[in-house]
Amino acid sequence: MLDISNSMHEVQQSLGVGSGVSHANPVDVKWQETLDKAAAGVVSVKFCHTRSFDGEKAVSSEATGFVVDAERGYILTNRHVSGPNPFWGRCIFENHEEVDADVIYYDPIHDFGILRFDPKAIKFMSLSAIPLRPDLAKVAEAVRLIGNDAGEKLSIQAAVISRLDRNAPEYDGEGYCDFNTNYIQAASGATGGSSGSPVINVFGQAVAMQAGGKAKTATDFFLPLDRPLRALQCLQKGQPITRGTIQCQWKFKPFNECQGLGLTAEWEGAFRKAFPTEVGILVAERVIPEGPSDTKIKVGDILVKVNGELVAQFKFLDEILDSSVGNTVKLLLQRRGKDVEVLLEVQDLYKITPNRLVTVAGGSFQDLSYQRARAHGVACRGVFLCNAGGSFDPLRSGCTIQKVDDKATPDLDTFIEVMKVIPDQTRVVVTYTNLHDPHTPRLSILRIDRYWSKKISQRVRNDKTGLWELTDLADAVARLPPVPRAANFVQLRSVPPAIADIVKSIVKVECYVPEYLNGSDYTPRPSVGVVIDAEIGVVLVSRATVPHALCDISLTIADSIIVDGEVLFCHPLHNYALVKYDPKLVMAPLQSAKLSPTNVEQGTSLHFVGFKDNNIGGPVCTQTTVTDIYNLQLAGNAERPKIRAMNSEAIKVDTGLADECGSGIMIGDDGVVQALWLTSLYVNDEDDDMYRYYGISTSTILPVISRVRKGEVPKLRILSVEFEAITMSQARDMKVSEDWISKVEIANSYCHQLFKVKKRTIQGDDNLRALLEGDIVLTLNGNIITRLSETEIQDDAEVLEARVVRYGEELDLKLDTVLADDFETKRVVLFCGATLQPPHHAARLRVRKSPSEVFVSSVVRGSPANHYGLIPATFITHVNDTEAGDLDSFLEAAMAIPDNSNFTLTTMTLSGIEQVMKMKRNDHYFPTKEWSRASPKWTARLIQG
Repeated sequence: MLDISNSMHEVQQSLGVGSGVSHANPVDVKWQETLDKAAAGVVSVKFCHTRSFDGEKAVSSEATGFVVDAERGYILTNRHVSGPNPFWGRCIFENHEEVDADVIYYDPIHDFGILRFDPKAIKFMSLSAIPLRPDLAKVAEAVRLIGNDAGEKLSIQAAVISRLDRNAPEYDGEGYCDFNTNYIQAASGATGGSSGSPVINVFGQAVAMQAGGKAKTATDFFLPLDRPLRALQCLQKGQPITRGTIQCQWKFKPFNECQGLGLTAEWEGAFRKAFPTEVGILVAERVIPEGPSDTKIKVGDILVKVNGELVAQFKFLDEILDSSVGNTVKLLLQRRGKDVEVLLEVQDLYKITPNRLVTVAGGSFQDLSYQRARAHGVACRGVFLCNAGGSFDPLRSGCTIQKVDDKATPDLDTFIEVMKVIPDQTRVVVTYTNLHDPHTPRLSILRIDRYWSKKISQRVRNDKTGLWELTDLADAVARLPPVPRAANFVQLRSVPPAIADIVKSIVKVECYVPEYLNGSDYTPRPSVGVVIDAEIGVVLVSRATVPHALCDISLTIADSIIVDGEVLFCHPLHNYALVKYDPKLVMAPLQSAKLSPTNVEQGTSLHFVGFKDNNIGGPVCTQTTVTDIYNLQLAGNAERPKIRAMNSEAIKVDTGLADECGSGIMIGDDGVVQALWLTSLYVNDEDDDMYRYYGISTSTILPVISRVRKGEVPKLRILSVEFEAITMSQARDMKVSEDWISKVEIANSYCHQLFKVKKRTIQGDDNLRALLEGDIVLTLNGNIITRLSETEIQDDAEVLEARVVRYGEELDLKLDTVLADDFETKRVVLFCGATLQPPHHAARLRVRKSPSEVFVSSVVRGSPANHYGLIPATFITHVNDTEAGDLDSFLEAAMAIPDNSNFTLTTMTLSGIEQVMKMKRNDHYFPTKEWSRASPKWTARLIQG
């Protein structure tokens, strides 16, 4: 591979040209001249597919294109580059001039599209077009690929054409595949980024276009340019690019295979005489149900004639169909050795090629396309789920919606009308089918959200501008008033009577998050929560289920009643959340769980009542023994810090059922709950996010619960540090005196340990009012600290008195405490596809001092942020030269810049590495939006530039 991003010098050397060699090969000299000229017409295409559409996911990527009309600014590239998706992109020429580009045309079937740019925007080079000559593609022809191979600016690869009659490749996965065309095969080993590269001959003419390949065999597949040339000529003449179809997929098969399908010797002789260079003909491979060919063409039929003419190549069949839209064609077929004539209506291919995308309740939908119907052998009709987001997250992208709320949805318009009248938060039954199994209807109960996604909107492609223009179709329908409902609980069998009633204190909890905050890029896990106060309606649940307050929460009581919940409080250290619900809506004998105020000790016998992660059926119950009380030390993800439990004492039990249950309780014979069974994220040795199941004593949570039961909203104050335990030998090495070691051994005869500060989250200027990394805490408010539970602050004290060992010296400190609520996210900005927020607790713990209060929590695929390389878990410190210390200053600077204009963002990684990157806003597809919490509800506003 030869890099010519700066010059053709390496090409010259490799060809022996211009290096003082007197016996230069004239062919090499000609290639050199050709490559010099052709390179000016090849561009690197950097693009975003801003929405998932027609089986193609939203993505940011790069590829190649080449100028085919310098005056009009037309660039030819692949369809899988131009998309059917909403497209946002730019083209970079050889001299590194950059221009915006729009999609002016993409083919409904074949792998080519045409981009348009403004030729006047190129100031520093002369534009030249590469001529298209599909007729010059020959076997054994030496060609060159010029393109953006493997992300390089411009590179060249040599190849020799080996086949002209290969069938279109079938790629793995659910995405796009070309069909009803032959492909050209060669071996060059091109890789990602080379899609759309011109395949040129020694005279600088494009004989094909790179479209795909197989990396393992270094085989490349080139698209013939017959149909791209026709489309280009139609655009140049201002004529419509007609496309016809009979909804039948054909495959090129050699004559010997066709003989086995019934091809007679007479017809084979006729073909060989008419087309002496051909070695096969077209055979029907797939007939689309309910299409023009259905019942008339059968799989295995051999195509002989169309309108009385022998047809052996795809391009001639395409020509006939494209010129016959709305008319009929007569096909002569060979079926098991017999001639069969059929008349077929030629359908307009564009009528079964969707050009609109409807978004409702967080999901996006389109009419089922010919592409998807052909891929799965189903009728080309129905509502196709492009992106299973929001309320439709439980379904799978790529399914078809058959019914909503028992109302049939045969097409997109009907689906819209059905969805318009469904009130916010209504639970409906959705019937759907997976295209892999279209004959098996499936049902799912979905809660239709119209709060986070208020409007039903539609984007329709404008063929003149290439933009997908947005219109609102309907506003949200207000939710119906909730109705109180009654239910009875199941009875636990084979347990003591005092234990049996615990089911009346357990509810199932599900959570939906419209945005990924606090670094949490996962779907929350359903689990069970414990009712801690049935009178005022409060449930305690793991933060693996309710990670933050920007969410919808559903509580299921007695597997019967479903009520809404809202976040009341999130504990930053112990990994639990308190959820409030309206007790007036529950006419069931819910009971507040009795919580023990004493610590659980090793050896205690308890009943374990656990719920497996699928939450199906009742709990699993067993007698168990507490085998260990240990300090929960969970490794955090260094690159993507997330919420995890810390500074907590965990309980281990001797039953294997505990390892299968993500939630539950541990209860004594008297019916008093001694501990809760929770889930926390952590990172394993391979840096994979994992879940840890563990128990936490009710005595740890009871101080907060007591305030809630008094009707207070907890205003917990904490020390903003993470502790880790050290042994007495380690303490002695760190200059803890023998006197203190003796005091520790007396204070806790079961566990001799002290606690060292591992990390602090807030950096103050006064080191005498804060704990530092490495400090060993001896006492807090005069109490010797030998257990993590003793570091808990039981009151609202803003200052604690502490005695610590710092660098071998004992110090008395007055420590400032912080409000736990200050670590919770209350404001979120969606900017260029990035979710921005103040740094959360785990992020602050990762850095010594936050360089900014603008933290990137997540980035949407196919967005400008994704495109220009803004990554999650980074801080934004400047917009151009303006400091962006917080969200307000960031918005003021960023929104002052005109839309689609270049600006820079200065970012800093968690490791303190500063970077500067280019960025552009795209308000058309990614408007700036803000969510802010005015407890308990969140409100949204669009921010205009």
